[in-house]
Amino acid sequence: MCSLVTRVFPEVDRELACWRGLCGEMEDGELALQAASSIEHKRFHAQGGSVYALYPGTPLSPSVKLIVSLQTISDYLDNLCDRMGTQEEAALRQLHLAVLEAVDPRGGLSDYYRLYPHKGDHFYLNRLVQKCREQVEGIPAYSAVMGCIKKYAGLYSDLQVYKHLPQEVREDRMRNWAGRFAQEYPEISLWEFSAASGSTLGMFAMAAAAFNPSLTPQDVKELDSAYFPWICGLHILLDYYIDLQEDLQHGDLNFVQYYKNMDECEERLSFFINRSFAACCRLNFPDFHRTVVMGLLAMYLSDAKALKEFNRAATLRLLGRGGGNTRLYFRLCRMLRSLGKL
Repeated sequence: MCSLVTRVFPEVDRELACWRGLCGEMEDGELALQAASSIEHKRFHAQGGSVYALYPGTPLSPSVKLIVSLQTISDYLDNLCDRMGTQEEAALRQLHLAVLEAVDPRGGLSDYYRLYPHKGDHFYLNRLVQKCREQVEGIPAYSAVMGCIKKYAGLYSDLQVYKHLPQEVREDRMRNWAGRFAQEYPEISLWEFSAASGSTLGMFAMAAAAFNPSLTPQDVKELDSAYFPWICGLHILLDYYIDLQEDLQHGDLNFVQYYKNMDECEERLSFFINRSFAACCRLNFPDFHRTVVMGLLAMYLSDAKALKEFNRAATLRLLGRGGGNTRLYFRLCRMLRSLGKL
């Protein structure tokens, strides 16, 4: 955790500053605004994801460059979907080709704005995609994990498209999409599957593991089953848990709202915590992955929204479920928040 704050966060800040500087070169003012806003207000996504730059055997600088550029694509596209009023499925899917092409260095680059009403980003999105591709080409065993990473990227892109469709159709479209995978993941609901699809952590974990040139197919299989749906699902369910009241007020989609009450929500989050920890035991460097799970609990549950009256008791119980150093990490996250570092 000390290394994350003292070694990784400064690297993340430098990378984000470089991308922030390119926003001012955009011809389209609205695109420039959303690009800058995504960096300013979603910095903690890149900070949290960059914990994988500390995965044993992983070179710090190339890892941070990959994680920051891929997460910046995700956050920028999320802003374009959320803030610009475009709900055409074809346009949203065309934009999200950037995610798929960023993790596959073999093909060409698409015209991501071809169906989008705003253009003129001075190759900002293309540069982000190219930066990702440059980094993955230097990962020794990337060919062993690319299939899984492309799977995650495809699920992520599908989710982002469906969740940003008009309110009257998005739920049915998402249910039909998630239903196609129900038999593969019988222990979770369609909405929990959808939540897991919204995480980028599986992509980061796979890329970090692939710096080991001796990575085996069994290693990849175990990592896949640990992260999807368990660690990825826990990640996004925690995100929706802290935003529940805010999303309900604004009519935004929130997967936690599909639980019948907060007791069921707490029960299912506890289930994901337990399954995540259990899955870590089968992985290489299990302590690293356990620390990631504890860090997720600490980072999200240290948000002031998680400690309001209506869910404070549940939050404290969930922290207890984390065991180990979770409360220590929670106090550290609270301190970093008070200092404006998180």
